Amino acid sequence: MSTDPPIQTRWIELLVAVCFAVAGVVVVLDSQRVGNAWGSDGPQPGYFPFYIGCLMLAGAAWVFLQTCWRWRQDGGSQVFAQAHEWRLMLKMLLPTVAYLVSMAWLGIYLSSSLFIAAFMVWQGRYSIAKSVLVGLCISAALFVLFEIWFMLPLPKGPIETWLGY
Repeated sequence: MSTDPPIQTRWIELLVAVCFAVAGVVVVLDSQRVGNAWGSDGPQPGYFPFYIGCLMLAGAAWVFLQTCWRWRQDGGSQVFAQAHEWRLMLKMLLPTVAYLVSMAWLGIYLSSSLFIAAFMVWQGRYSIAKSVLVGLCISAALFVLFEIWFMLPLPKGPIETWLGY
């Protein structure tokens, strides 16, 4: 058993409130950029997103204030996760964030192949050859499904461009 201090629930709640507040500010500012008033022909494109952003900000403020109030009342001793549990969660979260970021440069299909293969080798302890084969087969199947059958283009990278897609 680890002697690291546990991660308390209040810090996670405050982090989520801040993330929602940031998202709400982005939505409100962008809706103002595209127009959030009622025009002569009806609502402008940012009309409804503006109010959704306001609701997100209000919800974030509510969670933030409620968490701070509860922290004053009981000292905020609820445990969200032990440090070793948090590290296990980060072992899944950080590669997933890298996968999402890599999509901007590699496209969804190559990023997915690499992500699947890497997780199979790292977490599943499969051989590299089997992992690469499965990653490529799944991405190929998704390519056929979305690009050819459904004719729904997904983000592409340099390989798909090189192949003419």
